[in-house]
Amino acid sequence: MTPGQSRAADPEPKRVLMLHSFGLRFRPWTDYSEALRSELSRRGSIEFQDHSLLNARRSSDKSDAPFVEYLRSLNIDQPPDLIVAIGAPAANFVQAHRKDLFPTTPMLYTLVERRRVDFDKLTKYDTVVAITNNDPAFFENILQVLPQTTTIAIVVGASPSETWWRNEVAKSTARFADRVQFRWYNELSFEDMLKDAANLPPHSAIFWIGLNVDAAGVAHEGNTAFSRFHSVANAPIFFHDESFFGEGIVGGPMQVVARQSKQAAEVALRILNGENVADIQPIFVQLAAPMFDWRQMQRWGIAERNLPPGSTVYYREPTLWEQYWWQIAFTIALVLVQAGMIALLLFEHRRRQFAEVQSRQRMAELAHVNRFSTAGELTASIAHEINQPLGSILTNAEAAKEILKNPNPDVAELNEIVDDILKDDRRANEVIRRMRSLLKKAPFELKNIDLNDVARETVDFLSSLAVGRKVELFSAIAPAELSILGDRIQLQQVILNLVVNGIEAMKDTLGENRIISIRTSRVDNFAELSVSDRGPGIPEEKLKEVFEPFHTSKAEGMGMGLSIARTIVEAHNGLIWAKNRDHGGASFRIRLPLVG
Repeated sequence: MTPGQSRAADPEPKRVLMLHSFGLRFRPWTDYSEALRSELSRRGSIEFQDHSLLNARRSSDKSDAPFVEYLRSLNIDQPPDLIVAIGAPAANFVQAHRKDLFPTTPMLYTLVERRRVDFDKLTKYDTVVAITNNDPAFFENILQVLPQTTTIAIVVGASPSETWWRNEVAKSTARFADRVQFRWYNELSFEDMLKDAANLPPHSAIFWIGLNVDAAGVAHEGNTAFSRFHSVANAPIFFHDESFFGEGIVGGPMQVVARQSKQAAEVALRILNGENVADIQPIFVQLAAPMFDWRQMQRWGIAERNLPPGSTVYYREPTLWEQYWWQIAFTIALVLVQAGMIALLLFEHRRRQFAEVQSRQRMAELAHVNRFSTAGELTASIAHEINQPLGSILTNAEAAKEILKNPNPDVAELNEIVDDILKDDRRANEVIRRMRSLLKKAPFELKNIDLNDVARETVDFLSSLAVGRKVELFSAIAPAELSILGDRIQLQQVILNLVVNGIEAMKDTLGENRIISIRTSRVDNFAELSVSDRGPGIPEEKLKEVFEPFHTSKAEGMGMGLSIARTIVEAHNGLIWAKNRDHGGASFRIRLPLVG
């Protein structure tokens, strides 16, 4: 098939003449005509011809006849298949000149309120898709959503069509006269409208009917007028045309462009497809359910509970949950998991604390038993140390008794004897005090103590044992205070165990080498104490085992002394270790953290 044959076979596009009331850029007619054009183009092959009724902006009709002749002449050779009159001025113009303007061409009146159509003048070639408004409902809507409203400013232009609407709407405002005051803008220029709208009293609202031509005769195309008005108005704006919804109006019962254009397009297509216009009944598009702009509600403090039943709220900003639901859910889950882990850790921590308390209690009890065992080993030396001052006290007391038998006793000598008795008594009392301190059962308690003092007291306590075992105790105490956080009794027991073990280790050592050295020093941030002997030392393979429970080299030993010493040192966050000296013997070192 040739291109020429293809074109010949293609059907001729239908010709539609669209007659606009004010112009091609006047809202809401522009939005509606564009929607209608789009719907028709989508469903058929259409050739559009657009014309504007410019004299609708003025009260004069002198240009009507030339305009009718222009349209007729323009289409005399090929008349349109359908004329679509958009808006009331266009509908009124067509009805006034129907006999001169293609009297047999089908005519569709649309985007016109049913009150603006003169149904008596409709011919058999005419049909209507009109809208039905409810003026009282618009004001009821304002007073329902804003019940404190006392003033309503009504924006309407001064063109003939707008003047008609001003008078028509005024009929509906009468019933609300006892509730609100109405302010009409039809006699104001647009600039004066802006000034008044910016200074409305509190509890005001604005009802927008439309503004095509203001009182100064200025035409307002497009969306500029509404945008400027909205930017300065200090009160919420209500309008019932959906083409303005989302651009600053609050909302209410609404005429929806899509519904009107779709129904008009369906009627137009029926006509273009050959259906008899007389068989097509007029269609009246009712108001849609109320719809509101959430952003304007927030701006003007309109509560959602005040909206009419069946209302739909649009442009609602999503909640944090709606925006970030998976992040929030993940965070909550993470927090719950963390909370569970923290609870488990706290439980484990408390269980561990309880176990540590029990362990310390057992350690204290075992250490107490160990002190009793050590005290048993020290019995002979302790008895000797106590007998010495007691024997001296007895001797001094007998001497004093003999002096007192003399008629003239020597008072000076008696004073010396009494001083010796007091000195020996204090000495015996100190021996008993140290023994009671060693054997006292007390809970593990950390206090700020000086490691040097602990070492000195322990050396003094063991001095009699050393003399009895023919061992020399050599102490080298650091000159500076070694302040640590510790339990005095527990640490004394550690030193005592180490010294007693050293004495036992040197039982076969010759007399001149029977020396035990106790030294204290500061190493970085630690206090260090060492106990060294000159015995046979520790086998290298046993150095790591000497602190294990029940490990002993003595036939009569239990093997608990060094194990208890390590437990006590570790409870003080310290370290204890053993090594052999280069020239024989073993050395035990303790390292504890300093305070401050």
